[in-house]
Amino acid sequence: MNYINVGKENSGNIDIYYEDHGTGKPVVLIHGWPLSGASWEKQVPVLLDAGYRVISYDRRGFGNSSKPTSGYDYDTFAEDLNKLMMKLDLHNAMLVGFSMGGGEVARYLGKYGSKRVERVVFLSSVPPFLLKTPDNPSGVDKSVFDGIKKAITADRLAFLSKFFSDFYNVDVLGGKRVSNQVVQFSWNVAAGASPKGTLDCVQAWLTDFRKDLTRIDVPTLIIQGDADRILPVDATGRRLHEAIKGSRYVEIKDGPHGIIWTHYEEVNRELMAFSR
Repeated sequence: MNYINVGKENSGNIDIYYEDHGTGKPVVLIHGWPLSGASWEKQVPVLLDAGYRVISYDRRGFGNSSKPTSGYDYDTFAEDLNKLMMKLDLHNAMLVGFSMGGGEVARYLGKYGSKRVERVVFLSSVPPFLLKTPDNPSGVDKSVFDGIKKAITADRLAFLSKFFSDFYNVDVLGGKRVSNQVVQFSWNVAAGASPKGTLDCVQAWLTDFRKDLTRIDVPTLIIQGDADRILPVDATGRRLHEAIKGSRYVEIKDGPHGIIWTHYEEVNRELMAFSR
């Protein structure tokens, strides 16, 4: 198993687990909350077959990475990504961020620029700014996030069951585009994540990425489903497209949040067209 060290907590190392397969130009896959790099199962084979070097990693606190009690903010997440990029000496990379992973893409470019990056993809992503404020009236009311924190604190495992039902729109797509086994697998991965990391990430979702987005100077693809119940498309994808000049925006009809599984053929087709 491959790890890079990104810090220490008391006597223990904080290590990030990653996988590095194939040859060619690098594609870095950054997963969503509360999953792991395993969530890219439908994308990795297609990218490898197309001749790319595919790197996926588990965010701190999730999957096979260390589970520290701190560092669940986007400055730290972007720093972890930068350390991975430096360790593997990646250049001309395509960064692909799903859901929470879109925040890493935005903050990485905001802090470190595009020297190592050739293009970026946002899939069902958090940016530009989720929280409703006087200067961001299209955002989501803070009470929604307070409710999520309360539910996670009360019974994280029960919360995850409801969350993944909405993640995949199981009431509509169950048995058609997503099986019960896939939903269960997602729950299993999420259940194994750091409880504190799972909770702390909710606060990170409220990060304002609007300044970071002004530094994006590479070709950008944005894909989101119009039936996303986790990140409303009016507050995220459509506004992200407006914020990144010249970006390509693809909206998937009836697509839930978890489009990288339920609508993987459409997502992969767009990825392949954009990456060439």
